[in-house]
Amino acid sequence: MSNRPLANRTAFITGASSGLGLHFAHLLSDAGANVVLAARRTDRLEAAVTAIRANGGEALAVALDVTDVDAIGPAMDAAQAALGPISILVNNAGVSGDGAALSLPAAVFDQTFDVNVRGVFMAAREAAKRMLDSGVAAAGDARIVNIASIAGLTQLPGLTAYCASKAAVISLTQGLAREWAKRHIAVNAIAPGYIETEINADWFATDAGKAQIESFPRRRLMDGDALDQALLLLAGPAARFITGSIIAVDDGQSL
Repeated sequence: MSNRPLANRTAFITGASSGLGLHFAHLLSDAGANVVLAARRTDRLEAAVTAIRANGGEALAVALDVTDVDAIGPAMDAAQAALGPISILVNNAGVSGDGAALSLPAAVFDQTFDVNVRGVFMAAREAAKRMLDSGVAAAGDARIVNIASIAGLTQLPGLTAYCASKAAVISLTQGLAREWAKRHIAVNAIAPGYIETEINADWFATDAGKAQIESFPRRRLMDGDALDQALLLLAGPAARFITGSIIAVDDGQSL
């Protein structure tokens, strides 16, 4: 098997300015894909694009807030004009929506669903339209990978809104997979456990965060590359018979 299984394919990654999204951009580039890094923080995107190009990859930065529905299509059009038809969408942009249900502000609840659910749906729909129009879907190369969470499979204290939003992502994944199966667009999701990221690093440095780690079966957080093989599988040619699947990569944390 080629060590560049995604050669000549273009991947569009949301939330790509930091954390998992940035890691995914480098991973898919190393696998041969042209990568489009989409996020709000364009200064970080440009630095990432420079690094990917220095490593021999093709990359493009596009400013995108996934809650701005009217901006998603034009961002994807710009990506395709520069790097070719989008074959892979990684719906990674997300917010945590922390807060106990009794005190959670309505604005935080709304933002959680705007980004984590509405943004995922709208990005998937715009990508699917272009996969159909370009012939990528007919060729069997259309892949949509949604980043869900074990929070969508279980309940985490103080994260009711977030859990509900990720459960919705799982439902959306399966619904779109069923609806688009005959159109040859594969839609799958990865449900990660806890990986130490920019978002949660401060929490896991606290006594309460350390206690949470001790409650996990293996008493550890996952490494930053924990999702690599699942993403490469779902984004690549080996996923031609996989759609509607939710792959939990959580080191047993949800047990």
